[in-house]
Amino acid sequence: MEENRWFLSVIQNEFRSGKIDFESTLKLLEKLQMPFDFAHVKHIFKKTVEKQKVHTITIEDFRAIYRTLVHRPEFQELFRAYAPNNKILANLELMEFLRKEQHETDACEMIALEIILKYEPVEEVKKRRQLSFEGFIRYMSSEDCSILKRAHKTIYQDMNHPLCDYFISSSHNTYLISDQLIGPSHIDGYISALVKGCRCLEIDCWDGSNNEPVVYHGHTLTSKITFKSVIKAIDEYAFSASDYPVVLSLENHCSPKQQEVMAESLCEILGEKLLSSTISDEVVTQLPSPEALKFKILIKNKKIGTLEEGMFRTEDESRGETGEISDFEDMSDEDETDDKAPLYTSRDSTKRKSELRGSAPPRKKAKVKKIKIALMLSDLVIYTKSSKFVSFEHSLANQKCYENNSIGEARARKFVKHAAQEFVSHTLRFITRIYPKGTRTSSSNYNPQEFWNVGCQMVALNFQTPGIPMELQNGKFLDNGGCGYILKPEFLRNRNSLFTPHNVGTYGKQLSLSIRLISAHQLPPANLSKTSKTDPLVQIEIYGVPQDQTKKKSSVVKSNALSPRWDEVFTFSLQVPELALIRFCVKDDSCLVANEFIGQYTLPVLSMSKGYRNVPLLDKDGGILECASLFVHIWYY
Repeated sequence: MEENRWFLSVIQNEFRSGKIDFESTLKLLEKLQMPFDFAHVKHIFKKTVEKQKVHTITIEDFRAIYRTLVHRPEFQELFRAYAPNNKILANLELMEFLRKEQHETDACEMIALEIILKYEPVEEVKKRRQLSFEGFIRYMSSEDCSILKRAHKTIYQDMNHPLCDYFISSSHNTYLISDQLIGPSHIDGYISALVKGCRCLEIDCWDGSNNEPVVYHGHTLTSKITFKSVIKAIDEYAFSASDYPVVLSLENHCSPKQQEVMAESLCEILGEKLLSSTISDEVVTQLPSPEALKFKILIKNKKIGTLEEGMFRTEDESRGETGEISDFEDMSDEDETDDKAPLYTSRDSTKRKSELRGSAPPRKKAKVKKIKIALMLSDLVIYTKSSKFVSFEHSLANQKCYENNSIGEARARKFVKHAAQEFVSHTLRFITRIYPKGTRTSSSNYNPQEFWNVGCQMVALNFQTPGIPMELQNGKFLDNGGCGYILKPEFLRNRNSLFTPHNVGTYGKQLSLSIRLISAHQLPPANLSKTSKTDPLVQIEIYGVPQDQTKKKSSVVKSNALSPRWDEVFTFSLQVPELALIRFCVKDDSCLVANEFIGQYTLPVLSMSKGYRNVPLLDKDGGILECASLFVHIWYY
């Protein structure tokens, strides 16, 4: 009764003339503070007025439209199970629902009261510490009932481990906003990546006119932007989404003279944000933590000599001086020709076996190319010195903790297949960056999961290219408050670990997962005309170690984008849930050629809340579909 009075009090003034048009209907729905999809409202309104052959509706018509959009049967069923009179949930009954159904172990009268005060729209009901069905709808549709755990929306992990113990959100060719042959270079690439929480940005640096270094994809028709403009954008947006350190990965093709200009720009523009010395005077035997490097920007580049040698050099000594680095010892981060060349030849079985194991093959004497680097720039490289990867064996014997490697995807994939244990052992100790092969001229991406599975920290992707790889990237880094750093599982940090993705042993915490796909709501309609309606289906996919990879598909609901109902249960048995991501993908089966993408949502399996949860949906570009969602029940043990 009170709900009806509340409802009428909100809307009746609009019906003083008896009827309202479509524009007034939209305004009233906004006033009632429930999210609505314009196309769905338009379709329901049109059906209503077509019956009456007019262009306006009555107050009863509006009530019917509101109930069609809001009073979802699946919510009513849950509400009635706990409301003794089917009308009101008292404080204690709501607390029981939170504990039993939502698995909120800390649920108490105070938390139940907070929900009532936050979501109950009827003042009289709120004063009695009760929740009406209108309030229950608002709660069940809210962020508080999202599938992503509330705790994981904040930084909850220990941020005091060494940098190499974290997965780090990383971008490739960050300056590009399109393809890598003729597309434009733009500072928006850096801004967009930083706003998304990216912590490792790539900058391709080349000599420009007037002694002004430029950034672009060398030897292509991509446009050029100045190095200074890039650094200014980074200075402004570096910590907009996260307080934790940003790494600038330089692919440095500049002459020593212009390298000095780069060093000056970095120092002048970034100021105190730039890490230009170690955080202590002690010999570096372990990388510092993200916590210790908060609000700092690190330079990843070639470096002359050791970190200790650079610590005692003055700025005057560095200015105008250059050093030489042999191509064997150290070279540019990106050596994409390595990725195009075969890892071994069939004629050389010795080389083949050793390279597949990641160990160094017998070497022939070769002419060593020398690379010149300005000491000014070299001295800005502190904890992220780029070191050419030779072999796992060579790294174990020679590599310093502050030296890191970049490995092309094709070579890295062979290591995953044939030398996974050595690869895991390597990433336990050293930051390893994986980058896409140079033949990906359309800036397409590889599947990052296979490299996270062996502990690679910087799995760099083209952030400008939508698709499943970027959906996995965005989903993984939702965790830990979206700060761009995720602590690796213990078995990818422990030096005694024998874990590999192909032989997981007892390292993972086995998990049985049950998902009841209940319904969807307000899916973006492909076409809500009488002749073409959305036929939705849902595909649930697990990405993780090979043993856990799987896809399951729901049935198709014909001609219903507004409120399709499935009530189907899917079960999964996961061996290594710590590495697993789950992707909910909604498709339209009405297309004759292939299922059309409607929306998706990806998140870590262990970041899912138990109980009745809504799953927000994102479009192809990662934007939120404001009103669309799935409704599911999650259980795992």
